[in-house]
Amino acid sequence: MSSRNWFPNDTSAELELIAAECNRQEVPWARVEAFSRGGAGAVDLAEKVVDLIEANPAPDVQPAYALDDSLQDKIVKVAKQVYGADGVNFSDKARAKLEEYSRWGYGRLPACIAKTKYSLTDNPRLMGAPTGWTLQVNDASLSAGAGFVVAISGSMMLMPGLPGHPRAMDIDVDPEGNMIGV
Repeated sequence: MSSRNWFPNDTSAELELIAAECNRQEVPWARVEAFSRGGAGAVDLAEKVVDLIEANPAPDVQPAYALDDSLQDKIVKVAKQVYGADGVNFSDKARAKLEEYSRWGYGRLPACIAKTKYSLTDNPRLMGAPTGWTLQVNDASLSAGAGFVVAISGSMMLMPGLPGHPRAMDIDVDPEGNMIGV
């Protein structure tokens, strides 16, 4: 299943390219206009998801790791199987925190990786699906209430701060019904 959040200034050529690739791979797709139309713009996607679930009510789910794996092993498996890394380098700080979380009884929690959104790697300038790279984990965080452990990779802000004047204050609708300030 593929979807793309369509924005008002996307070109027809871009949308046709995505649709053609999905069709070539025989992957259902939906044009999602939730950005400009709210929930009504996501109905086609929702219906396609329901159809896929009904067509396959008992999928053979194969997680990347078992909950009994160590936290470090979980992170390595995600890095290799999902992101395509050759391996993972854990800083002493990250390794110590992961071991501490396990001693505290949180070793069976799921693990996720906080990394740049711009690349499959931890390097925002490395585009595409690179090979021959190692994920650098420099810290870890426990989200006990939410029920997961986070491996922190690279330099990133985990909890964004709000500016003095939030952008939401500049969003409006003009007399013709077009969104402005976005």
